[in-house]
Amino acid sequence: MRRLAVALAVPLFAGIAAPAARAQEAPKEPEPLQVGAPAPDFMLTGATRYGTLRNPIHLSDFKGKTVVLAFFYKARTKG
Repeated sequence: MRRLAVALAVPLFAGIAAPAARAQEAPKEPEPLQVGAPAPDFMLTGATRYGTLRNPIHLSDFKGKTVVLAFFYKARTKG
């Protein structure tokens, strides 16, 4: 009797656990941009030499203008 209960419980548990495992899969990485393709709109926290800006900056704020995005990964750190 105990063997029958285990035999029935294992497939039941596997059926419940399988969708949960699929839900935890990492999302697909987006396709890389092609050279010359327009950049998608994004939002960043802006900064000046006095600190960060209160309102975020959107790429769409500069539509029709040339934009250079510079990223200094060790800025304002001890490293």
